[in-house]
Formats: sequence, C-alpha cells, structure tokens
Amino acid sequence: MDFLIGRDGEFDLLAASVIKRAIQCCGNGNTHLTLVLPYMKSEYRDNELSYLNYYDDVEVCTESSKSHYKSAIQVRNKNMVDRSDLVICYINHKSGGAYKTVQYSKNQGKTVINIAKTE
Repeated sequence: MDFLIGRDGEFDLLAASVIKRAIQCCGNGNTHLTLVLPYMKSEYRDNELSYLNYYDDVEVCTESSKSHYKSAIQVRNKNMVDRSDLVICYINHKSGGAYKTVQYSKNQGKTVINIAKTE
C-alpha cells in the first residue's frame, strides 16, 4: 500500500503522523510513505536527512516543478490524485485548494473520504 502525502498544512503533518503510527502498530510489510513536494524546497534541501529518516521516499513532482509557483501545489495535488485509488481529506469549506482537489478527485471517479465533522 502506497501513501502519497504533501506537507503544506497541518492536516498533512497530522496525516503523516497517523500513517506512521498505523504502520508501526500493524506492521510495515507492504507499505510505503512518500512525501510528494510540488518543487524543491529549501526546508527539504537543508534537512534532507531528517526527511529521509521520517518518510520512506521524498520526490519532487515533475509537472508541478515546471509550473508557476502559485499553481504548483494544485498541479502536484492533481498528480497525486491521478496516482491514487482513495483520497482522504479534511474539508470544512467549499473553497480553497483542498476543496478544488476534492472536486477534481470526484470528477476523476476517485473514492473520497472527508473526515471533517459535518453538521
């Protein structure tokens, strides 16, 4: 099972932590946690060893790295959706980048699970 994750907000960090705990608890025989960056970031470049100790792999999305930096995260998100069977999100608002990614996911016929509490 491959997990693709970004690192552009609190949810991403929380999700990575949950995935790591689940892998430790249930075993890691067939799992892989990959951080997908939209472009090379100085934070990664300056702390590469730390990242590689936490994630199984770190990759820079080719398509988004060639995009304008303002659209790079959305391009990277679409790339991750295209590579996924299941999208898990935490969406409270009908706007923003995460919302656009979920709409794209649904349009691509992906299974989407929104773990946000809805009233």
